Amino acid sequence: MAYKSLLTVMTETKLAQSALAQMVALAQGQDAHAEALCLGVDRSQTGYYYAGTNALILQETLSRANAEADEVLACAKEYLGKSGIRWSAENGVTQIADLGRHVARRARFSDLVILPRPYGKDRDAEAEPIVEAAMFEGHAPVLVVPDDARPIAAPKTIMIGWNESVEAIRAIRCALPFLKRAELARIVVIDPPRHGPDRSDPGGLLAQMLARHGVKCEIDVLSKTMSRVSDVLNRHVADTDTDMIVMGAYGHSRFREAILGGATRNMLEQSEVPVFLAH
Repeated sequence: MAYKSLLTVMTETKLAQSALAQMVALAQGQDAHAEALCLGVDRSQTGYYYAGTNALILQETLSRANAEADEVLACAKEYLGKSGIRWSAENGVTQIADLGRHVARRARFSDLVILPRPYGKDRDAEAEPIVEAAMFEGHAPVLVVPDDARPIAAPKTIMIGWNESVEAIRAIRCALPFLKRAELARIVVIDPPRHGPDRSDPGGLLAQMLARHGVKCEIDVLSKTMSRVSDVLNRHVADTDTDMIVMGAYGHSRFREAILGGATRNMLEQSEVPVFLAH
């Protein structure tokens, strides 16, 4: 089992370098095809302009988006052309309101989508919608790569954030190609329920399932000694020299996480290692 079709979506050149490097490393390690979708994004909101200026503004924003798409495509071709892997790249232009449709269409036919961190300094408005479109409309797992992260072809230690949710078990199933190659999978359970069928063996059934796939597992039961679950997970990543995190995405609504925060958003903002997500 391996990922054979890899996809990244680029709308700029600087922050996309980490995702490109990670995609090349995975393509080399798993003999996969790497694809770059290079988009110029028209960020204008034409409904706010008075009628006399619409045509001029539309032409200007369209020309700018086309130029951005050509620049991003040239960057992708230069990078992938030197990699020695099988690759393809193409460009296009989309309005920001229609961005999700284009991303989702390509994500549906990809085994894994590799994207840069959507939150942080100098991020464009489309960074977060691209991640969400790949997961929710494209139904593809997403690997989010931190800035300047070291590319990892085969992570040795993988941490699984396990909370018995549907999102978490889907992420684990999608991550099996990584988990089967890893030296160790750490199943991390934070403050397991005191009452329930698994209270005496939290994470035990998951470890059993993974062991049948040949995955070597350890179960770490942690207390929530910090205010946020993401802080506990990130501290454990540092303590255990973890290479990658696997977790379910958006157990709460995306609107709630956007306004109030949540484990998914906090992990994407703070994690220093790649985060594997599925919903």
